[in-house]
Amino acid sequence: MKMMGVDYGKSRIGCAVSDALGMIANPVGTVHETYFPKQVQQVAQWVEEHRPERIVVGLPRHMNGDEGDSAQMARDFAKALEEASGVPCVMRDERMTTVMAHKLLNTLDVKGSGKRKQVVDTVSAVYILQEYLDSLERSGQ
Repeated sequence: MKMMGVDYGKSRIGCAVSDALGMIANPVGTVHETYFPKQVQQVAQWVEEHRPERIVVGLPRHMNGDEGDSAQMARDFAKALEEASGVPCVMRDERMTTVMAHKLLNTLDVKGSGKRKQVVDTVSAVYILQEYLDSLERSGQ
C-alpha cells in the first residue's frame, strides 16, 4: 500500500512517499508556505500526483507526551488535507524525528542553515513515514 508522510510546520511542510509495496519511504520535497489554505492546496497536489492510499501526519508532542498548540495545528492540517484530497489521514507521534533528521544531515555533512532548512522537514517526513511503515510490518499488517 502506497502512503505519504507529512511533517507539518507553520512555515514549512516536509513530504515523503512510500514505494507501492509500502516498505520504503522516499523524500518528495518541502512546501515553503505560511498561508494555511495554500499549504493544504500544495500538499493536496502532491497527494494527487503520488496517489497514496493513506497519509501519515506527524503529531508533535512534548517529551512528556503532552500536546501543545503545534499538535492542534497538525490535527487541523490533517483534517483539512483529508477533506481536500479524499485520502484518509492518520496521526503519528513525531517526537525526535527532527533531532534524527539533524543527526543524519550532520553525518552527510550538510552545513549552513539555508541548506538545512531546505531539507530538514523533508527528512523528518521520511522518518515519520518510515517509522509508521515499520510499525505496520512489526504488527503484521
